[in-house]
Amino acid sequence: MKLTWLGHSGFRLDIESAVILIDPWLSGNPMFPMARRAEALAGATHILLTHGHGDHSADTLALARELGVPVVGIYDTISHWEAAEGIAGVGFNKGGTVDLGGAKVTMVPASHSSSMSGPNGPIYTGTESGYMIAGEGRMIYVSGDTGISAEMGWMGEYFRPDIGILSAGGHFTMDMKAAAWAAKKYFDFKVVVPCHYRTFPLLEQSAKVLADGLPGVQVIEPEVMVSIAL
Repeated sequence: MKLTWLGHSGFRLDIESAVILIDPWLSGNPMFPMARRAEALAGATHILLTHGHGDHSADTLALARELGVPVVGIYDTISHWEAAEGIAGVGFNKGGTVDLGGAKVTMVPASHSSSMSGPNGPIYTGTESGYMIAGEGRMIYVSGDTGISAEMGWMGEYFRPDIGILSAGGHFTMDMKAAAWAAKKYFDFKVVVPCHYRTFPLLEQSAKVLADGLPGVQVIEPEVMVSIAL
């Protein structure tokens, strides 16, 4: 299993027989090297979307058409895109589980917001979500954009993820201190990978506070387009 950061909240996850692009915002992402775009997308089988904000969804439709792969995410958005945009999709909702090339992906709650920009203001895109991804003997929690939520309690107890991919840049999501607190209180991670940081000056630029707050946990500060073996 390999995890590759695409910058911001975007990841490429090679798991089972799937290559899942999670929130692949590439165009306009100041952290992503466009010269390596083909490498990042090679062999992709699915796009997994956490919510509608542009720093997660802006490239989704174009990539789905270019790669000929389905977009997986909240039913409201996916069903609309299937009808209006003609893409392939897998729409489901909180508590539902789908099989993506042998990886079992369950949608779980997040605490954020979800919309897209429209000519007359924000457009509804369903609700924000996170995911539990099971495969190759591991359980990965992808938090999506979120603050601390009491729902993390049952998610940690029920799914028992050993890997956490946590939004931790602050301002729009948990900061590093909050992410460390949530990880320690609600989960028993062996590995934590922060995201939604370093992209802009407004966001946190280091995961040192996260690492210091999680002694005994392997906190991996990802580098863009450098694969992490899990």
